[in-house]
Amino acid sequence: MFNEEADKSKEGKAKGVQDPRGVRGAERDVRVQGRSRSRETKKAVQNTGETTGDLEEGRLRKALRESNTDVRITEGKTTTVREHKAYGLSDDLQAISDARKTSVINDELVRLQVDIAVLQETRLVDSGTLRENNFTFFWQGKSAEETREYGVGFAVRNSLLGMIEPCQQGTERLLSLRLHTTTGPVNLISVYAPTLSATRDTKDEFYSQLDALIDRIPKEEHLILLGDFNARVGTDHDSWPSCLGKFGVGKMNENGQRLLEFCSYHDLSITNSFFQTKPQHKVSWRHPRSKHWHQLDLIITRRSALKCVLLTRSFHSADCNTDHLLVYSKMRLLSKKIHRSRPQGKYRIDVSKTAHPDKVAEFTQSLSEVLDSDPPGGSATERWDRIRESVHSTAMMVFGKKQTNNNDRFEANSSILTPAVEERRRAHLEYKRSPSQRTLQVYISAKSKVQRLARQCANEYWLQLCQSIQLAADTGNIRGM
Repeated sequence: MFNEEADKSKEGKAKGVQDPRGVRGAERDVRVQGRSRSRETKKAVQNTGETTGDLEEGRLRKALRESNTDVRITEGKTTTVREHKAYGLSDDLQAISDARKTSVINDELVRLQVDIAVLQETRLVDSGTLRENNFTFFWQGKSAEETREYGVGFAVRNSLLGMIEPCQQGTERLLSLRLHTTTGPVNLISVYAPTLSATRDTKDEFYSQLDALIDRIPKEEHLILLGDFNARVGTDHDSWPSCLGKFGVGKMNENGQRLLEFCSYHDLSITNSFFQTKPQHKVSWRHPRSKHWHQLDLIITRRSALKCVLLTRSFHSADCNTDHLLVYSKMRLLSKKIHRSRPQGKYRIDVSKTAHPDKVAEFTQSLSEVLDSDPPGGSATERWDRIRESVHSTAMMVFGKKQTNNNDRFEANSSILTPAVEERRRAHLEYKRSPSQRTLQVYISAKSKVQRLARQCANEYWLQLCQSIQLAADTGNIRGM
């Protein structure tokens, strides 16, 4: 006999919420979707406003200068990234960190139209944030002195950042997020529960923390729990009519019994069991030895809020290098922007166009016409404000807004990496549909190809960056450095 949940491989996970684009009318569907987790970990950079490419490039520039060197809500499991090696500069391709996993997850969530994804087993140190093109990642893990394990987080679409409150203080197993909607706040909790083989004290401590977290949330507010509960709740709808629907799967185990008792006490319902879907859409993880499929990844909400849930199912097509499927839940929610008193800043002007004589002449003529039409009178402060606004508006009209150009190594080589990642995703899906030695070898080959291309592109990217910095140093171009 053996415990199937206890044998589950330790890889990263993710869960989330999605707001489908293009929906008109008074309501929009906010989707809660699946999870993705990885086999590798990467040292986290705690930064709230810069992309990963910006952080890596900034580190390289600083190191070179200092050394005077010439040079729709859903749930899902996500991959984490492993530690950088020598900033990616090496003659040995094996020593180069491969594709940045947050970029891969970002593209996959965009493809699946996810708005908020919940992450588990991130294995990142402490707490922090990381911004990608479409999503911002939040995480909470253990301190640097402790073993790198567990870890939870969120991936939030950048367009929703104005509708959320920052993540509250959490633990390596629990992290909360507050989303503002027209019907009131929605509290999202990223959960990673102990496995079946964990000690009773560990399980008691986890459920005590979860119970205390739920008690702090007012009863009238929405509550959604998403994550890997490591529990099989079974199909006994008659014994648990308020917690389980009629479309459960598998048999209940000890962790499932504990979870159902917890849900019954807090009047919660497991949405996975309330929708009649295909058998393959009811499960999220296959045991590596028995090859049996189980549903360990659940999306739970209050019984009174079940009317807002439109669908909960698993997706086999999501590929974030994980052994868990994406668990997808579509909910009817309308996000509401939080009012902030800070005034909106002005756009930056593209001063690079001042090198064109025709643009300069056009700006001079336009500014003269605007200033001539300005009515006289007023105090010195009022006249200065008018002149300042006239100069800025005229320059913006003639020279235009400065375009931000982030030199991201993944995007710079997207024409090479994206087809390889897509090929890996198709091979992974084919292996899930018809497991065999042939499909497994095809999948392994596709994974190796992605890793090889990623390392080659990373090496070329950093070499080109070094050459541009060296050229800027030789020509005295301080901005270029």
